[in-house]
Amino acid sequence: MSFEVSGARALADIPCRYGTSRLLVRGPRKSLRDPYIAFLGSSDTYGSFVMNPFVALTESELGMTCVNLGCANAGVDALLNDPDVIEIAASARLAVVQVSGAQNMSNALYRVHPRRNDRFLSASPTLRAIYPEVDFMEFHFNKHMLTTLHGLSADRFRAIRQELQKTWLARMRLLLDRIGPQTRLLWLRHDLPGAGIPPLGLGSDPLMVTGSMLDELTEISGGVIEVSVSPAGQSGDLDGMFFGPLQAPIAELSLGPRTHEAIACQVVSELRTVL
Repeated sequence: MSFEVSGARALADIPCRYGTSRLLVRGPRKSLRDPYIAFLGSSDTYGSFVMNPFVALTESELGMTCVNLGCANAGVDALLNDPDVIEIAASARLAVVQVSGAQNMSNALYRVHPRRNDRFLSASPTLRAIYPEVDFMEFHFNKHMLTTLHGLSADRFRAIRQELQKTWLARMRLLLDRIGPQTRLLWLRHDLPGAGIPPLGLGSDPLMVTGSMLDELTEISGGVIEVSVSPAGQSGDLDGMFFGPLQAPIAELSLGPRTHEAIACQVVSELRTVL
């Protein structure tokens, strides 16, 4: 399948907001009058550093408006707590929700930024009691904090993993319930280098989310679209990406244009059976 997007846009599609939403999502702003498909997600859905993210490619192939509600570094909390985004998704012909990691949400152990869900704000007394030797003031990002805790004690970290997974399932059930039954989950499984080698630390993105967890959501989500992906730096997919020298490390961890085409191909194949 080949994709063509008419009227090539500048890479810096002006981020936009819908209604009174505080989330900056990928532009251009789309009309919500005609039937449309809503795509909710984080940086992969937003399509950082690529001209045409998989949402735009899907729209071109299906011939139906696709509203990109991807917001950089957003987790379940950012989407769940935005009434305008929920309303747009609930009013869509179909909503596709990218599976985000379990680390980027407030929970019984720590708080995150309400919109930039990857940002760590504070640890609870419970977490401080589990890791009394840690100065949590040193952390600004959830992944850095959790990676450090796992490195200090994998045994103690089991309780943290269980809490995050339990909270993630509860939040996802609530999100899907508010959107309605016309949803599909998009599981972008980030491959780790070295086939057959057990993952180290927290594992691969989306962090701490397993197939069995998604199985628990299939009855209310309508199904899972699963795509195996690799970061652009690992897969050699940097050609056609646009970034400055200071952005290179982040771009290498993002998805490249060929990967976005592969995602769109799978999404189009799955959605054609239900539209």
